[in-house]
Amino acid sequence: MIEILSASESTLHMTYDTLITAQQLRELPAGGKPLVILDTSFDLADTQAGERSYREGHLPGARYVHLDRDLSAAKTGRNGRHPLPSREVFAAKAGELGIGPQTQVVVYDRQGAMFAARAWWMLRWLGHENVALLDGGMAAWQTAGGAIETHAPEAPTLPPYPIKESLVATIDADTLAAKLGKFRLIDARAAERFHGDVEPLDAQAGHIPGALNRFFKDNLAADGRFKSREQLRSEWAPLQAGGTPVVHQCGSGVTACHNLFAMELAGLGTSSLYPGSWSEWSSDPSRPVAKG
Repeated sequence: MIEILSASESTLHMTYDTLITAQQLRELPAGGKPLVILDTSFDLADTQAGERSYREGHLPGARYVHLDRDLSAAKTGRNGRHPLPSREVFAAKAGELGIGPQTQVVVYDRQGAMFAARAWWMLRWLGHENVALLDGGMAAWQTAGGAIETHAPEAPTLPPYPIKESLVATIDADTLAAKLGKFRLIDARAAERFHGDVEPLDAQAGHIPGALNRFFKDNLAADGRFKSREQLRSEWAPLQAGGTPVVHQCGSGVTACHNLFAMELAGLGTSSLYPGSWSEWSSDPSRPVAKG
């Protein structure tokens, strides 16, 4: 378990840009930097489940963020299952959530950071640095004795977030197709989907040619918290290829953010995201597909 992973120390308290533990969150002093907590719990098979669990109990002051409504744009059938909204649209949403340039944001879910990592990545996409995942999510918070509440907070709404230079990089399908083999492409899906044995969600089974598989859940220890920085570095090292740029993808650009986060947590540098991922790639029958 990572004890402290922070960007800097202000005159009031630490600021966090990767992980924050439940105890660290509980100890953030009143009167410090503005704090916004986002509950991103979700279920791909039941898109209302996350909101139900939020209403049943959430961290004090937390606001709910829905993967389909708040962290994705409209689907066209060719742009993937969870296409990114424009930065301007998401900047407006961030303002609605009370997030400004000085805000410390903490994101969590009940699914091992599967969806929280997407929100973390998207805020960094706006140029917001002080956003951290709650290590272990809701379960860790309750284990640490943290209180829960059931009412939605009356949080202030701010103007749209002032978009800054992105702290993360993306690559689109055409660029990826033109440069296959020039990137180290990492697929975050479960092995059976990667190999093409099953495909419950997308148009075709298989994977993008040349991709390697690293299931996002392998970044977590048995208790649901992230593995240590040293263990992550050891496990990710064989997936790297010298100075070859790393691109992350998954089914729809969500769990790929988990792998991207793990690499950054391990101190292996910033890598790129292919947001459309397999759901976009496989929607075009002219694109190559590999199996096995």
